[in-house]
Amino acid sequence: MSSHTGFVYHEKFLEHDTGAGHPENAERLKAIVNRLKECGLWKQLQHLIIDEAEQNWLLRVHTNEHLKYLKQACKQNLRTVDQGDTQVSAESYNAAILAAGGAITATDAVMSGLLKNAFCAVRPPGHHAERDKAMGFCLLNNAAICARYAQVKSGAERIAILDWDVHHGNGTQHIFYDDKSVLYISTHQFPFYPGTGSRGERGVGNGEGYTLNIPMFAGSGEIEFLEVFKEQIIPSLNNFCPDLLIISAGFDAHKDDPLGNLQLTEDSFGIFTELLMDTCENLCGGRIVSVLEGGYNMKALSASVEAHIRTLIS
Repeated sequence: MSSHTGFVYHEKFLEHDTGAGHPENAERLKAIVNRLKECGLWKQLQHLIIDEAEQNWLLRVHTNEHLKYLKQACKQNLRTVDQGDTQVSAESYNAAILAAGGAITATDAVMSGLLKNAFCAVRPPGHHAERDKAMGFCLLNNAAICARYAQVKSGAERIAILDWDVHHGNGTQHIFYDDKSVLYISTHQFPFYPGTGSRGERGVGNGEGYTLNIPMFAGSGEIEFLEVFKEQIIPSLNNFCPDLLIISAGFDAHKDDPLGNLQLTEDSFGIFTELLMDTCENLCGGRIVSVLEGGYNMKALSASVEAHIRTLIS
């Protein structure tokens, strides 16, 4: 049985080697794929054939200097591309442009009506990557590239990005901070890495009011999140009326994740997905593209992705 839900995955994503002991590693995707096969969802998905993103789409989000630096760093086999823990290897740049290309393919399929929604099991993740900077395990900002692609290729006027990763997506905020055509909403543990995402960060210029940060205290769980969804996120989406919703789907807000201190469960992500699907049905025909961000406990990550995709298929 097939469904209206697309799935993006490629074994080349596993070749992005972050080194021994790094939390963002290839086992994350292996765990997701194994779980989906075991639970029977794998055969229900539309598996999309993907290719590397063309440079012109990357340049709508990132500077040419940034792309050159990443490509050269990987070619020279450097290990880090920021001041901290963003590790790379020889194949990392190729994996990153393939991840961006996969997200673009999913966006194309959803915007054209071929599919209703899609989930992109990609790595390296993207939401910390700024226009000209790699950061926080992220090289290229997949969600931002999707948003610009949908606007230029499909004529989508308004894009909403909801980021429920445990960490604030400073990169996505940075890219669209002065842009009223993209609504960026983020729930995240605060104060926490990367230090951005306070309530007062609301955008600048034409973009003022189009960034909605919802800081969550450590220990917050499903009850607190549902209140935020019903009182802030869904009303904001209804007011904005997007043509497409992109989810920066980090699952490190799960209670078992080693890098965060929030208390969600896999069932929480299924509930949030259903709320968003119901909202988007009325706003944009249910068009949702979900792109993997964080999630570092293999069992919690794979269970959360299963709950998310099971809801997308329903």
